[in-house]
Amino acid sequence: MASASLNLPPDYWQTLHVTPKDIEFLQTYLFEHETPLTPRELVAVLVTERLRAEQEAAAKKQDDTKIFLPMETYTVGDLLRFPAIQSSGRVSAVRAGANPELGAFDVLTVEMDGGARKLFAASLATHKLNDPPAEDESASDLDPEAVARDFGAELETKLDSAFTADDSLVRIAGRWFPRALLLDVNTGHLNLAEAVLDMAGGEPMTTDMLMKDIELPAGVNAKLTEFSLNYALQEDARFDEVGPTGKVLWCLERLEPEGVRTVPVPLQYVEIEHDRAELNDQMLALEAQVDDELSPASVPPADEVTISLLYPHWRAGTLPISARVKRLFPTAYETDRVRFTLVDAKSGKKIPAWVVRKHGYVYGLAEWYKLQETMPGGLIRVRKGNQPGEVQIEALTHRSVRDWVRTVIVGADGGLVFALLKQQISAELNDRMALAVPDPAAVDAARDQAAKSRVPFAELTKNLMGKLMTLSPQGHVHVQELYAAINILRRVPPAPLMTLLAASPEYTHVGDLHFRLEE
Repeated sequence: MASASLNLPPDYWQTLHVTPKDIEFLQTYLFEHETPLTPRELVAVLVTERLRAEQEAAAKKQDDTKIFLPMETYTVGDLLRFPAIQSSGRVSAVRAGANPELGAFDVLTVEMDGGARKLFAASLATHKLNDPPAEDESASDLDPEAVARDFGAELETKLDSAFTADDSLVRIAGRWFPRALLLDVNTGHLNLAEAVLDMAGGEPMTTDMLMKDIELPAGVNAKLTEFSLNYALQEDARFDEVGPTGKVLWCLERLEPEGVRTVPVPLQYVEIEHDRAELNDQMLALEAQVDDELSPASVPPADEVTISLLYPHWRAGTLPISARVKRLFPTAYETDRVRFTLVDAKSGKKIPAWVVRKHGYVYGLAEWYKLQETMPGGLIRVRKGNQPGEVQIEALTHRSVRDWVRTVIVGADGGLVFALLKQQISAELNDRMALAVPDPAAVDAARDQAAKSRVPFAELTKNLMGKLMTLSPQGHVHVQELYAAINILRRVPPAPLMTLLAASPEYTHVGDLHFRLEE
């Protein structure tokens, strides 16, 4: 919708405020169409309506408005529109101008719409503005599609905020609808839904699949029926919506894996205060490389990422959703837990998995890790799958060989011992993070003992640093090696460790992020 008579302020869409009148219009639209809509769809409706209303207002105003042309003569009270500056105003005074080069002319004092007062010359026979400028009828701020493209995300956020504050509207799976139009879904219907999902054994089901076994009112708009059931399920704590954006899947909360409902013990992080100002450029670069989900985003996402498997993720059967891999995995409008499919890039085998958005990890890889014979420090390649909602995963492996590798052993006192021992290795490794763990159960016990004794982080770091130094002929340890070792006993991202090493006089940096513990 474009018109030569409609001139919106340059920042019209950036400063747009969703008014009660806008909400009332959209509510009426939803009532009339009886179809739940996403914020994007509602924004398109709102933009079209705003342009219609502005066009109507401009048409009414234009009846009394004159386009300013310097050659014309004007009087006090005239309402003028200035296309060159996209503004309007009313003439408040007229006086004779004095300029020998121009001859006789008038000087207009105009009170502009924005409150400013400006002077304009009129009654000038010769002036470049006497030819009215052609107005751009394809201006992007007058084209609904262009507005949605340029300002859609910001408008969607504003609309969501306004609708959230309105109790008469409800949202499910990113779609909005008037509460008053919802169908009655009673306890009997919900009990049937629970029974159907129970029989599925934890396998998520679409709303359509559930509706086949639940007798809901017939002869009603199918989308309205589906939305009403979705809303009733959302409001019942027994059910969990676990579909990625654009897809609704329902699961019984009690049948979800334990590692999805609660964060696995090896991944649980207790905040460690630290000053990021202590991190130098080398440290920040390392932080970006290790793909720790607890680190702040500092790198752009990628289409393919190779992750060095940290011990807590190996033990829990998880993968970190770091800044680099974030866009490879599905997200959702509202749910924190998203069910999706991983695909083994070598065999094509499909692996049911979960994205736990709130805590930044993917769950469901424990059996796959065993099958691939991978280990902490093993390299895992992740990339987008060939089908929507799928992600390809590949363990970088080779023929099994015996080789020297840092090995974690639990001593008689329950503490960790590190030794260079020959182990059977079939995974490509990040040498600085590689750790063979012959007895994971014993390591679990050592971790539990360390947690119960509440060993301070600084003391734990010093203890493990001393043990790792014995494996180095030079007597120093790289930050990444220490990071991998500490995470066996306590979950910690790289930054708190690196700030401790940088700030404490007990450690000396000997170059290239290698540190030595002073006596």
